[in-house]
Amino acid sequence: MERTVVSQESVTERRGTPAAQRVQKPQKKTLERREDVLKAALSVFGAKGYNNGALAEIAAQAGMTHAGVLHHFGSKEGLLIAVLQYRDGEEVAGIARREQPTGKAFLRHLLDTVRENTTRPGVVQAYAVLSAESVTDGHPAQEYFRGRTEGLRQKLIGVINESTDFVADQQDVHDTASALIAVMDGLQVQWLLDPDSVDMPRVVEMVLEELIGRLMAGRRDIVVPYGPAGS
Repeated sequence: MERTVVSQESVTERRGTPAAQRVQKPQKKTLERREDVLKAALSVFGAKGYNNGALAEIAAQAGMTHAGVLHHFGSKEGLLIAVLQYRDGEEVAGIARREQPTGKAFLRHLLDTVRENTTRPGVVQAYAVLSAESVTDGHPAQEYFRGRTEGLRQKLIGVINESTDFVADQQDVHDTASALIAVMDGLQVQWLLDPDSVDMPRVVEMVLEELIGRLMAGRRDIVVPYGPAGS
């Protein structure tokens, strides 16, 4: 009988990889269970943060055992990264990714996402809490958020260049992308604290139009109403 040779590296890799990543075509029921866990983890991590959010509580909300959660995601850290990927619409644990538009249509997609976020405060809270926590030393999601921010910045740079016909100064384009990310993330915190006082979609659209308009006009002057520091 022909023998199948499996390298030690492959064996080690499989042993160290959660079942959610090893199985290529999970059954529908399995996917539903995993999505239940991810939604529960979004809720728990959003309310209590990563360090204080207990796997037992996540398991209870998802209607399964602590061991069941570990079976699907391997560890608490593995679940955290899966939650972040799920929140961002990436393919994770066999759950298909949510397609995003490209080019100029991506800016409209951003506004649509901000509008959608006003209907799901738990998701917004989870992102705000976990992204803030990730700056602390040794946080398991630090590299994820660093990579996510840089990836979004680079995507915005490409979209902004396309939207401005590639005529804008590249440092201005880079700074505009960073400013947009800062506005969206900062507004989420303001909205969570006082949702009646912050119209996130309106503010993001206003800032987006202003920044893109400034790039198109080629203006680099910024009026500082109170003058330079120390004046």
